[in-house]
Amino acid sequence: MDNQEFNTAIEQIPVPKEKVFCAISKGINKDGNKGTAKKKKVLTGVATAAALLGITVTSGFVNPTMNKVLAKAPLIGGIFQEFNDETGVELANQDAVTELNQAITKNGVTVKLTSAYFDGSVVSITGFVDEGVEKGGNEKGEVSFDMNFEHNKGDDDPWLRGKSNDLKKVENGYEFQWKMQYPYKTFKENFTLPITIHNINGIEGEWNFDIPIKQEKNRSLVMNQEQEYLDDGVKLRIKEILTAKASSSFVYETVQKYKGDEIYIKAVDNKGKVYKLGNPTYLEESKQEDGYHRTVRTEMTKLNSDITSLTFYPQINFADPKVEQLVDKKSFAIKSTRYNVGLQVNAVSQKGGNLVIDYQLTGLPQNLSKEKLETINHNLAYQFWLVDKDYVSEIDPDNPWPPKNHGIPFNKVKMIDEAAAHFQSTFDLNGEEERIENFKLENTMLLFDFSSFVPSKELKPFTIEFPVGNE
Repeated sequence: MDNQEFNTAIEQIPVPKEKVFCAISKGINKDGNKGTAKKKKVLTGVATAAALLGITVTSGFVNPTMNKVLAKAPLIGGIFQEFNDETGVELANQDAVTELNQAITKNGVTVKLTSAYFDGSVVSITGFVDEGVEKGGNEKGEVSFDMNFEHNKGDDDPWLRGKSNDLKKVENGYEFQWKMQYPYKTFKENFTLPITIHNINGIEGEWNFDIPIKQEKNRSLVMNQEQEYLDDGVKLRIKEILTAKASSSFVYETVQKYKGDEIYIKAVDNKGKVYKLGNPTYLEESKQEDGYHRTVRTEMTKLNSDITSLTFYPQINFADPKVEQLVDKKSFAIKSTRYNVGLQVNAVSQKGGNLVIDYQLTGLPQNLSKEKLETINHNLAYQFWLVDKDYVSEIDPDNPWPPKNHGIPFNKVKMIDEAAAHFQSTFDLNGEEERIENFKLENTMLLFDFSSFVPSKELKPFTIEFPVGNE
């Protein structure tokens, strides 16, 4: 791997997103009923990860396009301005937001839901929670909801995948916005969405709401064109673009040789407008003779009606299967299965309730910048897993996580020598849930994820032509 490839990899994959957010999500859900100090640490991690990933959690910035429509937007549009939600502002301007007035008080905490909209593939709900939440276990200024939709249970709720949360302190409480990707293949334009909040900041209750959700039928631009990249084992099928009042959604299928590879797409029209794509919703996934098939729908900037073509710029982020190695040896070396990067373990030592691993990364370019080394340092906290060897087979490949009480997915990283890419990771063997019962070196498997060191690749762009007046 050369310097340019590695720099691209570091810049485009600043942290292992799926792993980090999976870890954060699981940490929050595990502590949802407790409001303990552990939750505080996890929530701090959310902010850290968001900062590293360049995600805006809450922003007062409003761009010029939004300011133009705000002048005509009704009062309900103000909360969307606070959360920098251009779609919400435009829908408010079109009187296409449903105003709500549903309030419930449980155990001294009042939750009021104030608005809902459904546009394209996104459902938004805004609300207010009063200062009673500050009696819970979270630090002041932090609000976390343990909740489900449609009477689902726990993490298996499809509405929670890709759900985002924005929060703003206001007088006597907090305003919030939840945005969810519509999780089903077929749209219902009008339906009722049951919401159950189980606890807030660890304060128990059952805040139950039934929210009316509606939108006009999406207009469909069917494309059904295919592009194949034989050298990379990837095929793209561009299916359709669905357009609503203020946004569009883009549906495509990928066929891949390697299941874990992720395909990201940018679209640019013939007038040079770049269409931003949001979080993906996976509608169908299957393994077939020609590879792994995945049908994806993603939020998209509203498609202009007078364009004649779209050019698609795909990028592939390569997956690299976790490498496994027993830690019963004091030193050993492991390598990536797809790329020329590796891990040289110099020493493994158990010190009281900690396991300390001293190691160096191999195959990296020379003279890495301090910033890139700090990024690597951060990533390493999530790339090591320790798992009881008898439980490795129980890890779900579709929702990977170490089995409870039989795995440790986090560590504390210390940089020993920048020039030599020399680090040390310390694992807490006595964690509350992230631990290994009856820990023994000879029964413990180290799983290492090299994905963050694998460079992403921009694939050859391709253009799809269609008539003017595509509405």
